[in-house]
Amino acid sequence: MDVLSHMKHKYIIISIAQHTQTPHNSYSNKTSFLSRVYSSTMFSGDQPEKEHLLILPSAKEEGKATSSKRSYDDTIERCIGKFGWAQFLQVILASLAWAFDAQQTFITVFTDRVPTWHCDTSYASSQCSHDGMQVAEVCALPKDAWAWDTPAHTSIVSEWSLECAGPFVTGLPATSFFFGCLVGGLLLSTFADSSFGRKKMLAFSCLLMNVASILTVTSTNVWAYSFWKFLTGFARATIGTCALVLSTEIVGRRWRGQVGIMGFVCFSLGFLSLPAIAYLNSESSWRYLYLWTGIPGIIHSLLVFLFVHESPRWLYVRGLTKDFVQTIRNIAPPDTRNLITCSFFGSFIEDHGLTPDLHDDNQNHMDLYSALKVLLNKRWAVRRLWAIMCAAFGFGMVYYGIPLCAGEMPFSIYLSTALNALSELPASLITSLMIDKLRRRTSVLCMGFLCCVCCFGCAMLAGDTLKFLQIGLEVVAFFSGCTGFGLVLIYTLDLFPTCVRNSAMAIVRQAMMLGGVISPLFVGLGRTNRYYSYGVFGLTTGMCCLFVIPLPETFGRDICDTIEEEERRDGGETKV
Repeated sequence: MDVLSHMKHKYIIISIAQHTQTPHNSYSNKTSFLSRVYSSTMFSGDQPEKEHLLILPSAKEEGKATSSKRSYDDTIERCIGKFGWAQFLQVILASLAWAFDAQQTFITVFTDRVPTWHCDTSYASSQCSHDGMQVAEVCALPKDAWAWDTPAHTSIVSEWSLECAGPFVTGLPATSFFFGCLVGGLLLSTFADSSFGRKKMLAFSCLLMNVASILTVTSTNVWAYSFWKFLTGFARATIGTCALVLSTEIVGRRWRGQVGIMGFVCFSLGFLSLPAIAYLNSESSWRYLYLWTGIPGIIHSLLVFLFVHESPRWLYVRGLTKDFVQTIRNIAPPDTRNLITCSFFGSFIEDHGLTPDLHDDNQNHMDLYSALKVLLNKRWAVRRLWAIMCAAFGFGMVYYGIPLCAGEMPFSIYLSTALNALSELPASLITSLMIDKLRRRTSVLCMGFLCCVCCFGCAMLAGDTLKFLQIGLEVVAFFSGCTGFGLVLIYTLDLFPTCVRNSAMAIVRQAMMLGGVISPLFVGLGRTNRYYSYGVFGLTTGMCCLFVIPLPETFGRDICDTIEEEERRDGGETKV
């Protein structure tokens, strides 16, 4: 009865005998009771001074509630399920981090490119051309026999004379960036699940990434440049994960898919803005490109820290009751905001023990890798993680590899990159519109098959024949890769509970990044035979997607907050 003492309403409780026949030590029963009490107090149409009739469930009804945890989600739905303006602004601020992430991921396409060149007419033309045709290999010519078409400071290759340094040196900055992403993901992946939280980790990662990006302009050689690229990659490793998890945990389940796709839309817009910025900066130093993208990113990171709220689900799992209730109030629609009281929520959580060890100091000072330990200690979680990582690796090769191949298409580098970015935008928009109708597992398999077919088509049509068909197949391959990329991340959100979700997401993104690290090798091999690039991309994606077949379908299913809830979902046994 302590719960009811905190409520302003008077209740006449009936069917109390039926209620007491049901065990009260299960999480589902307690939270189910919370949902009904909360529903009666907050959303009744009667006036506060009137007496209300609270009908408690029978033993049969309580037994049904035990099989699946719905009451916590239902209670949250009543608070924040309408998706008001407060939530919209929170989601936009968090999702904008993806735009700056995209710019730093693909900026080397322009800053590290090999510029076009021409023969110097003042030099003996016989050494620079043959039968009116320009010699293809610039390294075979004397330095004074040719010149760059653009000023030398437009690219690191032309500024530091790396045109003949070999693929290892010219590819070192991009490799350092992706390697930094791998290291950062391994070291930082669980921070957002432990004491740091989603918001602080997102703000810190954005700030560090953009500061490192700005400091890149101080580089005087490729080695210093590669160091700053490594640090940039290290910092950005958790941005996408934190932004996605944070934005989806501050909305109700109805909007979870659309909000998740909003981050991918922002990533597409950031990618699309890059060729426009590079084109406007085409005659200026490559350093300006880092300044134009880094300074706005720093401003954004400060806005995230000042105005974005922490995930209420993370606060709930960590046992931060007051912060949890305050966050729910801040992001709830105005018509329900004033009805949410800390006294009711706080006393109920404390009295009924919805979160284990709620006030245990060890709970709030657990080691940074505790979430990862919990994740890897469960065999079903490891099996799920391994399967979804395989699919992520395949889509990662396509997602990061195809833009690197775009320079070989019969278009300018700005147009090729813009076409790839444009194909990513409709992929995100279509997925956003259809996410609440798409079955996760089936959609991932379909996108993998479509990507496989289009990649093999690009490999078969190598050469100057059917150029527009080639670019069309490449765009569709990248489109399906982007769609599959996003679906895999949304699928991962559904597969793992809140207490380990950020860690699982970070590991899955690491698998995608590993595909990005390997893909440049096959891009280089594909310059002589496209089967080594597009063929490998298609085969890998098609085979890796088959690993999701044993995974459970999560479409329309409530997400869990703890490992125990996930294990209770299927009657005590958690399937793969």
